[in-house]
Amino acid sequence: MKKLALAALLSAATTLPTMAADYVIDTKGAHAAINFKVSHLGYSYVTGRFNKFSGNFSYDANKVADSKIMLKIDTSSVDSNHAERDKHIRNDDFLDVSKFATAEFVSTKVEDLGNDKLKITGTLTLQGMDKEIVINAVKVGEGKDPWGGYRAGFEGSTQIAMKDFGYKMDFGNIIFDLHIEGVRQ
Repeated sequence: MKKLALAALLSAATTLPTMAADYVIDTKGAHAAINFKVSHLGYSYVTGRFNKFSGNFSYDANKVADSKIMLKIDTSSVDSNHAERDKHIRNDDFLDVSKFATAEFVSTKVEDLGNDKLKITGTLTLQGMDKEIVINAVKVGEGKDPWGGYRAGFEGSTQIAMKDFGYKMDFGNIIFDLHIEGVRQ
């Protein structure tokens, strides 16, 4: 009788609905990055990153469609490994950080494409303009970490047309590569 009761309890526990877990993006441990590249006159690419950003996401592998992500980027933290160029990128030809100190992405839809591939649709606010973008993402993995926590990691890419955000100088598309690792709360 005890075995039957235990089996029924275990069966009920495994059929309970799962809930999305909330994660904070691990920027303190430098386990996340927002990188970019943009054509330089059609001859090569300028690459860089944003050194300061924050965000969070909710994720449940069984209910991917319920996932959400939010990122805030400190635009003044742009770093292309060249101080004079970074000064130019921060001025009103590009990021205009004196007027637009942050950029933000908020997801509106997450689609499970199978094999850990995701299509994340959302609103990017940049230069005071809101535009819908799509991030093609892949779940890298999830599990316990050595410090007693639980993590989930993703990588993704997207691109935006500079003209869509009103840049005074237009070198075409900016390609973003995102590497996001979150610590479950």
